[in-house]
Amino acid sequence: MSNSKRIILTGATGVVGRRLFAALQVRGYDVVVFSRRLPQARELLPGAAGYVWWTTNTAGAWASAVDGAHAVIHLAGAPIAEGILGQRWTPEVKAEIHNSRVNGTRSIVDAIAAATDRPKVLLCASGVGYYGFHDYTSLDESTPPGTDFLAQVCVAWEREATRAEEFGVRVACLRTGLMLDPEAGVLPQIMQPFKLYVGGPVLPGTQYYSWIHPDDLIGLYLLALEDERASGSFNATAPSPLTNRDFSSILGKVMGSTSWMPVPEVILRALLGEMADLVLNGQRALPKKAQALGYEFRFPKLEPALRNLLGK
Repeated sequence: MSNSKRIILTGATGVVGRRLFAALQVRGYDVVVFSRRLPQARELLPGAAGYVWWTTNTAGAWASAVDGAHAVIHLAGAPIAEGILGQRWTPEVKAEIHNSRVNGTRSIVDAIAAATDRPKVLLCASGVGYYGFHDYTSLDESTPPGTDFLAQVCVAWEREATRAEEFGVRVACLRTGLMLDPEAGVLPQIMQPFKLYVGGPVLPGTQYYSWIHPDDLIGLYLLALEDERASGSFNATAPSPLTNRDFSSILGKVMGSTSWMPVPEVILRALLGEMADLVLNGQRALPKKAQALGYEFRFPKLEPALRNLLGK
Protein backbone atom coordinates (compact mmCIF):
# COMPACT_ATOMS: atom_id res chain seq x y z
CA MET A 1 0.00 0.00 0.00
CA SER A 2 1.03 3.57 -0.66
CA ASN A 3 2.74 5.85 1.86
CA SER A 4 2.30 8.96 -0.30
CA LYS A 5 0.61 12.21 0.74
CA ARG A 6 -1.69 12.18 -2.28
CA ILE A 7 -5.42 12.32 -1.58
CA ILE A 8 -8.21 11.75 -4.12
CA LEU A 9 -11.18 14.03 -3.34
CA THR A 10 -14.57 13.74 -5.05
CA GLY A 11 -17.30 16.31 -4.53
CA ALA A 12 -14.55 18.85 -3.91
CA THR A 13 -16.47 21.86 -5.25
CA GLY A 14 -19.33 21.34 -2.78
CA VAL A 15 -19.78 23.10 0.56
CA VAL A 16 -17.92 20.42 2.53
CA GLY A 17 -15.44 19.65 -0.23
CA ARG A 18 -14.10 23.20 -0.51
CA ARG A 19 -13.47 23.39 3.23
CA LEU A 20 -11.87 19.96 3.31
CA PHE A 21 -9.68 20.73 0.30
CA ALA A 22 -8.25 23.76 2.10
CA ALA A 23 -7.69 21.85 5.34
CA LEU A 24 -5.89 19.02 3.55
CA GLN A 25 -3.59 21.48 1.79
CA VAL A 26 -2.73 23.14 5.09
CA ARG A 27 -1.71 19.72 6.45
CA GLY A 28 0.62 19.14 3.53
CA TYR A 29 -1.44 16.72 1.46
CA ASP A 30 -1.39 16.77 -2.35
CA VAL A 31 -5.05 16.79 -3.32
CA VAL A 32 -6.26 15.44 -6.67
CA VAL A 33 -9.74 16.76 -7.45
CA PHE A 34 -12.32 14.58 -9.21
CA SER A 35 -15.01 16.84 -10.67
CA ARG A 36 -17.75 16.84 -13.29
CA ARG A 37 -17.01 20.52 -13.97
CA LEU A 38 -13.26 20.83 -14.40
CA PRO A 39 -13.16 24.57 -15.32
CA GLN A 40 -15.16 25.39 -12.18
CA ALA A 41 -12.96 23.11 -10.09
CA ARG A 42 -9.79 24.81 -11.32
CA GLU A 43 -11.29 28.22 -10.50
CA LEU A 44 -12.65 27.32 -7.05
CA LEU A 45 -9.78 25.05 -6.00
CA PRO A 46 -6.51 26.41 -7.36
CA GLY A 47 -3.31 24.59 -6.56
CA ALA A 48 -4.62 21.03 -6.64
CA ALA A 49 -2.16 18.28 -7.51
CA GLY A 50 -4.42 17.31 -10.41
CA TYR A 51 -7.92 17.61 -11.86
CA VAL A 52 -9.69 14.49 -13.14
CA TRP A 53 -13.04 14.43 -14.89
CA TRP A 54 -15.66 12.78 -12.67
CA THR A 55 -18.53 10.66 -13.92
CA THR A 56 -20.04 7.60 -12.30
CA ASN A 57 -19.09 5.09 -14.99
CA THR A 58 -15.37 5.44 -15.67
CA ALA A 59 -13.75 3.27 -13.02
CA GLY A 60 -11.13 1.99 -15.44
CA ALA A 61 -9.98 5.52 -16.28
CA TRP A 62 -9.75 6.39 -12.58
CA ALA A 63 -7.58 3.45 -11.61
CA SER A 64 -4.40 5.21 -12.76
CA ALA A 65 -5.29 8.30 -10.72
CA VAL A 66 -6.12 6.25 -7.63
CA ASP A 67 -3.01 4.08 -8.01
CA GLY A 68 -0.44 5.04 -5.37
CA ALA A 69 -2.70 7.49 -3.53
CA HIS A 70 -2.71 7.44 0.27
CA ALA A 71 -6.49 7.87 0.54
CA VAL A 72 -9.74 8.48 -1.31
CA ILE A 73 -12.31 10.83 0.23
CA HIS A 74 -15.64 10.42 -1.53
CA LEU A 75 -18.16 13.24 -1.02
CA ALA A 76 -19.90 13.36 -4.40
CA GLY A 77 -23.68 13.02 -4.66
CA ALA A 78 -26.72 14.90 -5.94
CA PRO A 79 -28.15 17.45 -3.47
CA ILE A 80 -30.82 16.04 -1.18
CA ALA A 81 -32.36 19.27 0.09
CA GLU A 82 -30.99 22.04 -2.13
CA GLY A 83 -33.75 24.56 -2.60
CA ILE A 84 -35.82 22.89 0.09
CA LEU A 85 -38.69 25.34 -0.41
CA GLY A 86 -39.00 24.62 -4.10
CA GLN A 87 -37.89 21.10 -5.02
CA ARG A 88 -40.08 18.04 -4.56
CA TRP A 89 -38.89 14.47 -4.51
CA THR A 90 -40.19 13.37 -7.87
CA PRO A 91 -39.32 9.83 -9.00
CA GLU A 92 -36.61 11.37 -11.19
CA VAL A 93 -35.08 13.34 -8.30
CA LYS A 94 -35.14 10.29 -6.03
CA ALA A 95 -33.45 8.19 -8.72
CA GLU A 96 -30.70 10.81 -9.08
CA ILE A 97 -30.18 10.98 -5.30
CA HIS A 98 -29.84 7.21 -5.14
CA ASN A 99 -27.81 6.58 -8.28
CA SER A 100 -25.34 9.42 -7.80
CA ARG A 101 -24.36 7.95 -4.44
CA VAL A 102 -24.61 4.22 -4.95
CA ASN A 103 -23.30 4.01 -8.52
CA GLY A 104 -20.63 6.62 -7.89
CA THR A 105 -19.34 4.80 -4.81
CA ARG A 106 -19.38 1.49 -6.67
CA SER A 107 -17.22 3.01 -9.41
CA ILE A 108 -14.77 4.44 -6.86
CA VAL A 109 -14.35 1.04 -5.20
CA ASP A 110 -13.98 -0.61 -8.60
CA ALA A 111 -11.17 1.85 -9.36
CA ILE A 112 -9.52 0.99 -6.04
CA ALA A 113 -9.79 -2.71 -6.86
CA ALA A 114 -8.18 -2.12 -10.26
CA ALA A 115 -5.25 -0.16 -8.85
CA THR A 116 -1.88 -1.84 -8.43
CA ASP A 117 -0.84 0.23 -5.39
CA ARG A 118 -4.12 0.66 -3.54
CA PRO A 119 -4.96 3.44 -1.08
CA LYS A 120 -4.80 2.78 2.63
CA VAL A 121 -8.05 4.57 3.42
CA LEU A 122 -11.47 5.24 1.90
CA LEU A 123 -13.62 7.85 3.61
CA CYS A 124 -17.17 8.01 2.33
CA ALA A 125 -19.86 10.54 3.17
CA SER A 126 -23.16 9.26 4.49
CA GLY A 127 -25.96 10.74 6.59
CA VAL A 128 -27.86 10.35 9.85
CA GLY A 129 -30.81 9.62 7.60
CA TYR A 130 -29.42 6.07 7.84
CA TYR A 131 -31.40 5.61 11.06
CA GLY A 132 -34.76 6.64 9.65
CA PHE A 133 -37.00 8.98 11.62
CA HIS A 134 -37.11 8.75 15.41
CA ASP A 135 -38.50 10.52 18.45
CA TYR A 136 -36.24 11.46 21.38
CA THR A 137 -34.37 8.13 21.40
CA SER A 138 -30.59 8.58 21.40
CA LEU A 139 -28.97 6.98 18.36
CA ASP A 140 -25.37 5.80 18.18
CA GLU A 141 -23.53 3.96 15.44
CA SER A 142 -24.87 0.58 16.58
CA THR A 143 -28.50 1.60 15.98
CA PRO A 144 -30.04 -0.38 13.08
CA PRO A 145 -31.11 1.41 9.89
CA GLY A 146 -34.55 2.74 9.08
CA THR A 147 -36.78 1.70 6.20
CA ASP A 148 -37.69 5.02 4.54
CA PHE A 149 -36.22 6.27 1.27
CA LEU A 150 -33.20 8.12 2.67
CA ALA A 151 -32.38 5.33 5.10
CA GLN A 152 -32.27 2.81 2.28
CA VAL A 153 -30.11 5.14 0.18
CA CYS A 154 -27.62 5.37 3.05
CA VAL A 155 -27.63 1.60 3.58
CA ALA A 156 -26.87 0.94 -0.09
CA TRP A 157 -24.31 3.78 -0.17
CA GLU A 158 -22.36 2.45 2.81
CA ARG A 159 -22.60 -1.13 1.53
CA GLU A 160 -20.81 -0.11 -1.66
CA ALA A 161 -18.12 1.75 0.30
CA THR A 162 -17.38 -1.14 2.65
CA ARG A 163 -16.62 -3.41 -0.32
CA ALA A 164 -13.20 -1.71 -0.34
CA GLU A 165 -12.35 -3.65 2.83
CA GLU A 166 -12.13 -6.75 0.63
CA PHE A 167 -9.06 -5.16 -0.98
CA GLY A 168 -7.27 -4.34 2.28
CA VAL A 169 -8.50 -0.74 2.53
CA ARG A 170 -9.64 0.79 5.82
CA VAL A 171 -13.12 2.27 5.35
CA ALA A 172 -14.95 4.90 7.41
CA CYS A 173 -18.41 6.26 6.58
CA LEU A 174 -19.28 9.62 8.15
CA ARG A 175 -22.99 9.96 8.84
CA THR A 176 -23.39 13.70 8.71
CA GLY A 177 -26.23 15.64 10.28
CA LEU A 178 -27.30 19.20 9.52
CA MET A 179 -24.08 21.03 8.69
CA LEU A 180 -24.45 24.70 9.57
CA ASP A 181 -23.18 26.94 6.78
CA PRO A 182 -24.64 30.46 6.53
CA GLU A 183 -24.00 30.69 2.78
CA ALA A 184 -25.13 27.32 1.45
CA GLY A 185 -27.12 24.22 2.25
CA VAL A 186 -30.17 24.18 4.52
CA LEU A 187 -29.26 26.84 7.12
CA PRO A 188 -29.85 29.89 4.85
CA GLN A 189 -33.34 28.56 4.11
CA ILE A 190 -34.04 28.00 7.80
CA MET A 191 -32.82 31.54 8.51
CA GLN A 192 -35.00 33.27 5.93
CA PRO A 193 -38.23 33.49 8.02
CA PHE A 194 -36.20 34.79 10.98
CA LYS A 195 -34.81 37.57 8.79
CA LEU A 196 -38.42 38.55 8.10
CA TYR A 197 -39.32 38.30 11.81
CA VAL A 198 -41.74 35.44 11.18
CA GLY A 199 -39.51 32.60 12.39
CA GLY A 200 -40.61 29.78 14.60
CA PRO A 201 -40.61 26.03 15.08
CA VAL A 202 -41.80 23.58 12.50
CA LEU A 203 -44.58 21.67 14.22
CA PRO A 204 -44.67 19.49 16.17
CA GLY A 205 -41.37 21.07 17.33
CA THR A 206 -40.33 18.01 19.30
CA GLN A 207 -38.38 16.44 16.41
CA TYR A 208 -34.63 16.41 16.98
CA TYR A 209 -32.08 18.09 14.72
CA SER A 210 -28.59 16.61 14.78
CA TRP A 211 -26.38 19.50 13.68
CA ILE A 212 -22.64 20.16 13.36
CA HIS A 213 -20.38 23.19 12.87
CA PRO A 214 -18.30 22.98 9.65
CA ASP A 215 -15.04 23.16 11.61
CA ASP A 216 -15.98 20.05 13.54
CA LEU A 217 -17.12 18.20 10.44
CA ILE A 218 -13.73 18.84 8.85
CA GLY A 219 -12.09 17.86 12.11
CA LEU A 220 -13.89 14.53 12.06
CA TYR A 221 -12.83 13.86 8.47
CA LEU A 222 -9.22 14.53 9.44
CA LEU A 223 -9.57 12.25 12.47
CA ALA A 224 -10.96 9.47 10.28
CA LEU A 225 -8.17 10.02 7.75
CA GLU A 226 -5.26 10.02 10.18
CA ASP A 227 -6.31 7.75 13.06
CA GLU A 228 -5.89 4.12 12.06
CA ARG A 229 -8.42 3.11 14.72
CA ALA A 230 -11.17 4.88 12.78
CA SER A 231 -13.20 2.40 10.78
CA GLY A 232 -16.84 1.63 10.14
CA SER A 233 -19.58 4.21 10.63
CA PHE A 234 -19.22 7.50 12.52
CA ASN A 235 -21.94 9.95 13.49
CA ALA A 236 -20.61 13.29 12.29
CA THR A 237 -22.80 15.39 14.58
CA ALA A 238 -22.32 17.66 17.57
CA PRO A 239 -22.85 15.99 20.96
CA SER A 240 -25.86 18.19 21.77
CA PRO A 241 -28.71 17.62 19.28
CA LEU A 242 -31.74 19.80 19.92
CA THR A 243 -35.45 19.69 19.31
CA ASN A 244 -36.67 21.87 16.49
CA ARG A 245 -38.37 24.13 19.02
CA ASP A 246 -35.13 24.69 20.96
CA PHE A 247 -33.12 25.05 17.75
CA SER A 248 -35.54 27.73 16.54
CA SER A 249 -35.47 29.55 19.86
CA ILE A 250 -31.66 29.74 19.87
CA LEU A 251 -31.52 30.79 16.21
CA GLY A 252 -34.04 33.55 16.87
CA LYS A 253 -32.04 34.73 19.88
CA VAL A 254 -28.78 34.85 17.92
CA MET A 255 -30.42 36.66 14.99
CA GLY A 256 -32.31 39.07 17.23
CA SER A 257 -35.60 37.89 15.76
CA THR A 258 -38.89 36.38 16.86
CA SER A 259 -39.04 32.61 17.14
CA TRP A 260 -42.61 31.87 18.15
CA MET A 261 -44.56 31.68 14.88
CA PRO A 262 -45.11 27.96 14.19
CA VAL A 263 -45.10 26.41 10.73
CA PRO A 264 -47.93 23.86 10.42
CA GLU A 265 -47.21 20.43 8.98
CA VAL A 266 -49.99 20.74 6.40
CA ILE A 267 -48.24 23.70 4.73
CA LEU A 268 -44.95 21.86 4.37
CA ARG A 269 -46.69 18.74 3.10
CA ALA A 270 -48.44 20.82 0.45
CA LEU A 271 -45.18 22.49 -0.61
CA LEU A 272 -42.75 19.60 -0.42
CA GLY A 273 -44.62 16.31 -0.45
CA GLU A 274 -42.46 13.43 0.79
CA MET A 275 -39.41 15.68 1.24
CA ALA A 276 -41.23 17.43 4.10
CA ASP A 277 -40.16 14.44 6.23
CA LEU A 278 -36.70 16.02 6.43
CA VAL A 279 -37.95 18.87 8.61
CA LEU A 280 -41.05 17.30 10.17
CA ASN A 281 -39.08 14.36 11.55
CA GLY A 282 -35.56 13.93 12.84
CA GLN A 283 -32.89 11.92 14.58
CA ARG A 284 -31.15 12.38 17.93
CA ALA A 285 -27.77 11.10 16.75
CA LEU A 286 -24.77 11.17 19.10
CA PRO A 287 -21.07 10.98 18.07
CA LYS A 288 -20.22 8.09 20.37
CA LYS A 289 -17.38 6.61 18.29
CA ALA A 290 -15.65 9.94 17.58
CA GLN A 291 -15.68 10.83 21.27
CA ALA A 292 -14.39 7.37 22.16
CA LEU A 293 -11.39 8.11 19.92
CA GLY A 294 -10.79 11.32 21.85
CA TYR A 295 -12.20 13.92 19.45
CA GLU A 296 -12.89 17.21 21.26
CA PHE A 297 -15.54 19.36 19.60
CA ARG A 298 -14.74 23.02 19.06
CA PHE A 299 -18.46 23.81 19.03
CA PRO A 300 -20.40 21.30 21.13
CA LYS A 301 -23.25 23.77 21.78
CA LEU A 302 -25.52 25.45 19.23
CA GLU A 303 -25.51 29.08 20.41
CA PRO A 304 -21.70 29.55 20.28
CA ALA A 305 -21.66 27.72 16.94
CA LEU A 306 -24.25 30.04 15.41
CA ARG A 307 -22.62 33.16 16.83
CA ASN A 308 -19.32 32.10 15.33
CA LEU A 309 -20.85 31.42 11.91
CA LEU A 310 -23.07 34.51 11.80
CA GLY A 311 -20.62 36.91 13.43
CA LYS A 312 -23.07 37.75 16.19
